[in-house]
Amino acid sequence: MRREHPTTVARPLEQDAANSTAAVAHPNIALIKYWGKRDERLILPWTDSLSMTLDVFPTTTRVRLDPEAAQDEVTLNGEPAAGEVARRITAFLQLVREMAGLDRRAVVDTRNTVPTGAGLASSASGFAALAVAAAAAYGIDLDATALSRLARRGSGSASRSVFGGFAVWHAGPEGATAAQGDLGSYAEPVSAAGIDPALVIAVVNAGPKAVSSREAMRRTVDTSPLYRPWAASSKDDLADMRAALGRGDLEAVGEIAERNALGMHATMLAARPAVRYLSPATVAVLDSVLQLRRDGVAAYATMDAGPNVKVLCRRADARRVAEAVRGAVPDGTVLVAGPGPGARLLNEDRC
Repeated sequence: MRREHPTTVARPLEQDAANSTAAVAHPNIALIKYWGKRDERLILPWTDSLSMTLDVFPTTTRVRLDPEAAQDEVTLNGEPAAGEVARRITAFLQLVREMAGLDRRAVVDTRNTVPTGAGLASSASGFAALAVAAAAAYGIDLDATALSRLARRGSGSASRSVFGGFAVWHAGPEGATAAQGDLGSYAEPVSAAGIDPALVIAVVNAGPKAVSSREAMRRTVDTSPLYRPWAASSKDDLADMRAALGRGDLEAVGEIAERNALGMHATMLAARPAVRYLSPATVAVLDSVLQLRRDGVAAYATMDAGPNVKVLCRRADARRVAEAVRGAVPDGTVLVAGPGPGARLLNEDRC
């Protein structure tokens, strides 16, 4: 694991013009799950995680510095952001300002195409795009590792959306100082030999979750007797997953991903009080995946903090898998995703 220091070189800004940059990032779906923080301020997780960045549901974010503004202005999908969303974005911008040594406030416009708060990683794409755009707008040169660290401070899973394809997010050393923990927790790409995967996404409920991921994590870590055993087994799952990706074994990748996800949801069900995201429609999709395997199709389910199901399969089998899932949830939305690109600037013009 690399231990690089972030490159944080601030470029001088023109004092008579506002910097404006735009970036795009895509959500990722964890195959080895991130669930639970050991440090909520720095967003340091208890376990490593591994994900696949998708080629659907991009978030596009523009950041413009306004020398006349007394406070940040944030819009989300054309509407003024408020509450926790606005607070998180403003806190993130303040972190970037401290890195840059500047006080200038920002106008942020972010456009999500992923349903927000539905367990489809909208915060991952959102904060990855914001990290790339804000760093550029404030004149900070960051390498990919440092961008991943920065994105993590907005949303843990955003650290992985900085990269395309498969990526592993290192939890960092336990028992270290805050600075050492921050430095050691970042994502990096993982190679996958000879795998041509697809994720069939079944959106059975695109509405906001009754229990936020942050609250569910706290409750699970604090009260579930199954959490520590799951976290320990997740380390073995990650080692097995990296080996399976390295040898191009999609069946093993799917089996590991499914057991890891089901184990995570079991920890939530054992929390006090229980956190239950799985709905009858979720179970119907899981049953359809089991039937696909009985019929000889390599299909494996994974779920994040929400009722929606993602089914890993070969790209060649994606149409058949999608048809089976649609049959299980005729009122849901089913789409097919493949591996997507990492976060990137759309332009670097100053206007």
